[in-house]
Amino acid sequence: MKAFDRNYRLLDEMYRDEYYPDFLVDKVRDELQKLIDLLEAGETGIEVIQKKLDEVVCAINDLQEEFDENGSELETVARDCIGEAVGCILEWFGIPIDVEEAIRERDW
Repeated sequence: MKAFDRNYRLLDEMYRDEYYPDFLVDKVRDELQKLIDLLEAGETGIEVIQKKLDEVVCAINDLQEEFDENGSELETVARDCIGEAVGCILEWFGIPIDVEEAIRERDW
């Protein structure tokens, strides 16, 4: 089993931008960690991985109201940052899923 790159800081751009409350970025990161945990456990089935991606993205969708309540939103920078993180995770583990397909359930 391969461990994810511990030198890669998930969502670094969102953490550096005061527009995004850290505690909410932590929630997004925690969702992405669920994907990493699955892949670190050795899962390679594309359907299983896509199902987890859909769950993770839907959970991130559910955070939109909380971002709004805290004067923030999941907009262009966040979308790019989350997409980049997903792409990095998939590439690291050699999973052949296109990023746009991976985050197909997003509504941000």
